Amino acid sequence: MDKSLPDIKELIRKDELEKAINLLTEYISTHPACSDEPYYLLGNAYRKQGNWQLALNHYLEAIERNPDSPATTAKKMVMDILEFYNKDMYNQ
Repeated sequence: MDKSLPDIKELIRKDELEKAINLLTEYISTHPACSDEPYYLLGNAYRKQGNWQLALNHYLEAIERNPDSPATTAKKMVMDILEFYNKDMYNQ
């Protein structure tokens, strides 16, 4: 099934995350020189699943490909969330 990025974005919006992740992974593997957008979308899908590490990894890849990517803001939000929930770890 060949889906466009807007179609995959809609899957993420509808919380069809596994399907979106599979399609994005396939998209990236068949478009190795793609822009930052598929990585940003993959980060969003993993973030919605609560998989913070994979979300951050994909946001960082998107930022590496395009420093002006919306992944920059998304990464900051994830870091803020993690710092809020894990602030006790810093006080040990």
